[in-house]
Amino acid sequence: MIALLNTLILAAEGEPHRDDNGQVVTHSWILPEAAELIYGTISSIIIFALLYKFAGPAIKKGFNDRTARIQQELDATSQAQADATAEAATIMQAKGDIDAERQRMLDAADAQGEMLLAEGRVRLDQEIAELEARAASEVESGASRAGDELRAEITRTAAMATERILAGGIDPDAQQALIEGFISKVGAS
Repeated sequence: MIALLNTLILAAEGEPHRDDNGQVVTHSWILPEAAELIYGTISSIIIFALLYKFAGPAIKKGFNDRTARIQQELDATSQAQADATAEAATIMQAKGDIDAERQRMLDAADAQGEMLLAEGRVRLDQEIAELEARAASEVESGASRAGDELRAEITRTAAMATERILAGGIDPDAQQALIEGFISKVGAS
């Protein structure tokens, strides 16, 4: 087959075309010479056939892999979007739960504050009553003590006065009557 191609090429070549200076020129300014056209066409067909046979499956496999990778990325993106939508719904629901929980906690704190305030008022009323009772007891005790001290002072003063009077000659019965009379007058006042 190659021998046949060589024969055809040599027959088609013929004598090269020369210009006035002896330079080889082509017959047309667009088309190549016949030999170049034949060699170029045959080599292009061989290269395309080899590319189709050996590179074609690799290119097809590459395109299939790329398609599968893109599909996988699209599926992952769809799944991520669905997950994000579900998570957003969960967050929105939790936000509503947070608002309700915050309101419940504020209500519980208000109720506890009211209870503490009421207990504090009761405790303060009890402490005030105890302080008033203690103050009344101390006033009574102080009055009793003051009365006792006053009686003791009167007795001492009466004893001193009695000694002075006795030195002047009063009998003991009269002295005792004077002391008791004085004490009963001071106690009454």
